[in-house]
Amino acid sequence: MNHSMRIVLTMAIGIFLCLLDTTVMNIALPVMQTGLSTSLTQLSWALNVYTILFASLTIPLGRLADIYGRSRLYLVGLSLFLIGSLSSGLAANVGWLIAGRGLQSLGAAIVFPASMTIGIQSVAPEKRTSAIAILGATQGLAAALGPTIGGAVTQFFGWRGIFLINVPFVILAFILCLRLLSWQHQRPVGERLDLWGSLLSMTMLFSLTLALVKGDDWGWTSGAIIGLAVTSIVALDAFLFAEAHVDQPMVPLALFKDRQFTGSAIVTVIAGVFMVAIMVLMPSYFTRVMGKSELMAALMITPTSLMIFIFSPLSGFLLAKLGPRLVIFSGSLAIACGYGWLSILNPRAYWQLVIVFVLVGMGYGIVIGPITVLAAGKLTGKLLTASQSVIGVFRQIGTSLAVAIFVSALSTNLVTAKQHIWQSTQDQVASLSMSAQAKTDTLATVKTRLKQAEPSTTASTQGISAAKTKRLVKTNYQAVVKKQQLQHAPVAVQHQVYQQVQQKVTQTVAHDNRQIKKVVHHVKVKTRSELDWAFMWPYRLAMPLAWLMLGCTLYFERRSDYLA
Repeated sequence: MNHSMRIVLTMAIGIFLCLLDTTVMNIALPVMQTGLSTSLTQLSWALNVYTILFASLTIPLGRLADIYGRSRLYLVGLSLFLIGSLSSGLAANVGWLIAGRGLQSLGAAIVFPASMTIGIQSVAPEKRTSAIAILGATQGLAAALGPTIGGAVTQFFGWRGIFLINVPFVILAFILCLRLLSWQHQRPVGERLDLWGSLLSMTMLFSLTLALVKGDDWGWTSGAIIGLAVTSIVALDAFLFAEAHVDQPMVPLALFKDRQFTGSAIVTVIAGVFMVAIMVLMPSYFTRVMGKSELMAALMITPTSLMIFIFSPLSGFLLAKLGPRLVIFSGSLAIACGYGWLSILNPRAYWQLVIVFVLVGMGYGIVIGPITVLAAGKLTGKLLTASQSVIGVFRQIGTSLAVAIFVSALSTNLVTAKQHIWQSTQDQVASLSMSAQAKTDTLATVKTRLKQAEPSTTASTQGISAAKTKRLVKTNYQAVVKKQQLQHAPVAVQHQVYQQVQQKVTQTVAHDNRQIKKVVHHVKVKTRSELDWAFMWPYRLAMPLAWLMLGCTLYFERRSDYLA
């Protein structure tokens, strides 16, 4: 293996770790919540801070690396990522964890764009396409493997392992960088950081990603979210104006004059939305509805990651044979077919879901493999560096959009599902012939469980227990004795009355339990259908948009034009 390829593979380690940590936490959140004795709302900030800062800082920190030396700043980024991983893995409370994740994201925002530029510029121009294809495939694979790796590591090493596992790989990358990278850097004459562009881009991306990840919690029509949306739009307008009039722009707007770059940016966002939606919601469906363990949920989603692993590197090398338009069209078609099948299948039949996972994974792999190559196109110098940073940011926006859209829709659907279950249970109980007390108790149990737990636990509502039956016998006996003034009656008389009361209560309880059994069966069937609807409906709504993605392929060149 030559020196250049060693550098490319070393850069792939950094890229893999940075993007892995965007999704590796999701499946471990329930375990982490218990381990840190915190609320899910507080814990979600450990997840969100990484996405928000990574998206906000990638472009300006990538530009800083260009000016002050990529190799030196790369080691700084690796060091921050290492410290952040250790801090997160050793966190004693949620505040400590959030701070560690913040350091991780700061390191990732340095490592990611620098990795792309160092890797690409380490190879000869004629081999650049292969290097970009490897680095691009690494990005897609890392994001896809996050839930699988997170589930497996959590099962065997606990939730702290999902952060501590980074440590040996970061140290390996650090050692390899010391041996392989060039440390001579001559700062370009007259080069300086676009301060206004940096400030405006960070403001715009911070406001946008924060609004996307917190919209469901804070309310999409709340003052905070509307304020963030307005801030992001105003900052975007100001950013575009500033970049059009500054000598050394943070993001050269000339990038978007290249149709293939524009198409790559759009497809990166859309494909990311559809892939992340699968990788985030389906493990939750397996654990929260089907009752699977985190490890089993991770294994069940593995076909998606496997397809990405196979097709990402393969598709990058098909560009010259098929041309960009046909390759991107094929991947988009596979994703659309996957969502089409997902909209009509029975989610309880795992083999049907496997078809979806294969199609979406294959489609995403086909798209994401060459997209980094197409984004770079024939760009050189500053445009090449900027293109990789911008595409990386668009990838993060796609992830944030997926979480915002699908998790928000799921949360809304779960509320609706609980309402439907409650109303249906009320109607069912009202139609049954059992005692008023039994009806009241059954409804109270269902209502409590709907408020305090996942809807899936509501179906476990039990009938009148033996202990409660004894209490009912005692209460009814005491009432009869008092009513008939038998306090001083002979023991034999009292015993006879007790037996009569016991027989009557037992018969009533047996009848009520038969009726409650009907309620439980009804609730179980209703809960199953409502939860399936809650998880599957967002996918069904997204299905037409998946087909619209096919139109984006017109941005890309035919084979004859691409090779000209």
